[in-house]
Amino acid sequence: MPATEERKPPYRFLLIVSVILALLHAFVGLSLLPDLPAANAVRWLGAAYLAFSWIVLPLTILSRFIRHRGLADALGWVGSIAMGLFSTLLVFTLLRDVLLALGLLFLPGALEHDSAMWSAVAVPALALLVSLLGFVNARRRARVVNVDVPLRGLPPALEGFTLVQISDIHVGPTIKRRYLDAIVDAVNALDADAIAVTGDVVDGRVEHLAPHTAPLARLKARHGAFFVTGNHEYYSGEAAWSAEFARLGLSVLKNRHVVLEHAGARLVLGGVTDFTSQQYVPEEPSDPQAAIAGAPADAGARVLLAHQPRSADAAAAAGFDLQLSGHTHGGQFWPWNHFVRMQQPYTAGLHCHAGTMWVYTSRGTGYWGPPKRLGAPSEITRLRLIAA
Repeated sequence: MPATEERKPPYRFLLIVSVILALLHAFVGLSLLPDLPAANAVRWLGAAYLAFSWIVLPLTILSRFIRHRGLADALGWVGSIAMGLFSTLLVFTLLRDVLLALGLLFLPGALEHDSAMWSAVAVPALALLVSLLGFVNARRRARVVNVDVPLRGLPPALEGFTLVQISDIHVGPTIKRRYLDAIVDAVNALDADAIAVTGDVVDGRVEHLAPHTAPLARLKARHGAFFVTGNHEYYSGEAAWSAEFARLGLSVLKNRHVVLEHAGARLVLGGVTDFTSQQYVPEEPSDPQAAIAGAPADAGARVLLAHQPRSADAAAAAGFDLQLSGHTHGGQFWPWNHFVRMQQPYTAGLHCHAGTMWVYTSRGTGYWGPPKRLGAPSEITRLRLIAA
């Protein structure tokens, strides 16, 4: 059975995750609970919440295998919120322990007797406050970000050509039709020449989510809307989703290009399958060379849609001028934004790659997992081509 058609819950993986989570929750409990300035009842309440969090996080993974959609979505909501809160609680607990240890090492006697007690109160309070702030940031409609991309040799006819990019929406347990409707309304108001949808639109199967992705059919631009696959499409049944997006009116670009005739000039718009696509569909490896093959030599600009920024080396070698990517979410919330560069060349924003090609990496228009964004706001990106 192909990876995209997996139906059985990954019990071995869940067991490993449960053990790791048990150790992490135990660490937080042993670090904070004994120092709380409260009666035993409060400590027991804290222990009960940590036990609940430990149980519900693995259930979030199982929710996609539950046939009852209402129950699955409820588990998705509870588990995702718990995941975001525990992530920050864990990081703040680690920071607290490090600071207390440094204080004891370098400032013995300088710390107040109750420093451990009040810091044990501050950690969960700050974690809750940060998570609430992140929730509000994630659930509001993405802001519009305007970016000018200077291209050498851009013909006057393509000066001001606008591409509106949306990426990493992750329609699924916590993102539904209403959320996507607001995004589509905002995109259409920008009056784009072309719309780029750079992958990870969904987290779930077509039969469950098709009613919630239907607003994509309303996307409007002079030259149309174009889609490339992200890694999450392959987790969710890529072939079915590519067919569904095509049915909704999006042009699906799998290692191919289209030529857009604009005011007497030509713009090549190419797209590749996700960087990891060969793991799921061996006959469709991500191939920027194939995406530009046969393109007219007199094109005024060559733009590639590629879900992951790490396609940049191959895209530059193929001769593209600009690559639009997503995948990173800009890190989504601190401190994970600092770890993105361990896998990707760029975290967010516009960068010149190898001195020959621009790469724009979107922070994403939705969110994945925890409904939480902090320091990495979601975005709808309006890119305007200008002459360098």
